[in-house]
Amino acid sequence: MFSCEMEELNKIQNEIIEDFSLFDNQEDKYNYIIELGKSLNTLQEEYKTEDNRIKGCQSNVWMHSALENGKVFFEGDSDSMIVKGLVSLLIKVLSNQNPEDIANSDLFFLEKIGMNQLLTMRRANGLASMIKQMKLYGLAYQGKVTS
Repeated sequence: MFSCEMEELNKIQNEIIEDFSLFDNQEDKYNYIIELGKSLNTLQEEYKTEDNRIKGCQSNVWMHSALENGKVFFEGDSDSMIVKGLVSLLIKVLSNQNPEDIANSDLFFLEKIGMNQLLTMRRANGLASMIKQMKLYGLAYQGKVTS
């Protein structure tokens, strides 16, 4: 079943694809991701804990989540600007969505914007770890949402 919320999630992904289509080359895309990282709010120190640290990332990455009114909200941070930019993109797509849609999301925008050409293998593995953790949060919160 395709929910209205999933439509919103896909709309956000399409907006990101459109944003990235404005860039002519990989270096411009890379610089844009860094700019996104610079604009991401810094995660409060109290959330920079080992429990919130994403395992499998080359850089330090923290992801905090909260369930409010049936929606999951994410905050994140990294000590690397490019990774912080990736965190920003994931938060833009997955935050303020219902847990089921997060758990079942197909993050097609990553391929469409050429992320596999932008990232080293280690960074791509870290990105996969971030996505996996966010989807796990979605799964965990599914049981806490009452229909």
